[in-house]
Amino acid sequence: MKILAVNNIKPKYRIENIVASGELKIELDLYSLAYKLKDIEYEPEQFPGAILKLKEPKSSLLLFKNGKVICTGAKTEELIKKAILKAFKLVSPYSKTPPPKRFVVSYDVQNIVASGELNVSLDLYTLTQKFKQIEYEPEQFPGAILKLKEPKSSLLLFKNGKVICTGCKTETEVKKALAVTAKLLAPYADPLEENKE
Repeated sequence: MKILAVNNIKPKYRIENIVASGELKIELDLYSLAYKLKDIEYEPEQFPGAILKLKEPKSSLLLFKNGKVICTGAKTEELIKKAILKAFKLVSPYSKTPPPKRFVVSYDVQNIVASGELNVSLDLYTLTQKFKQIEYEPEQFPGAILKLKEPKSSLLLFKNGKVICTGCKTETEVKKALAVTAKLLAPYADPLEENKE
């Protein structure tokens, strides 16, 4: 029996990781920080920044001498703010320059990683033939890669309808990328086995 293609896919998703860059507005002595603070790792021969691992909020921050910081591991922008503020409070007593009297957290989101489900079955070989923006090399990786121009993002597509979206800078872009993907793939998607009557 031929399975009819799905008319309407309603993707579900959740944010797994937000990468953001910010500034602590101080100059840091990374050697001194690594010596004085137990949560900081610094191996300059491997990487020019120090790594600060926070348990609460769960995140990692790359700290650079010029006070620039990259925060990764947070799942919301609120947690990014908390992580950068906590990092500032931890390292500012060891700053090489006087810390600002009033520190305001500022950051730019660089990338959001979201995992999602389309709740359909995908034939990745067929999709590769239908769309030039989809790459699929199953001997190298089990997922196909869909590159979208608007919003600029990359999506990993799996046969079971699971998807990983990267490259978006806002949650609105994540929703749009998944909606565009769902619309694009709907004519070539089949209901999952458990959804079939």
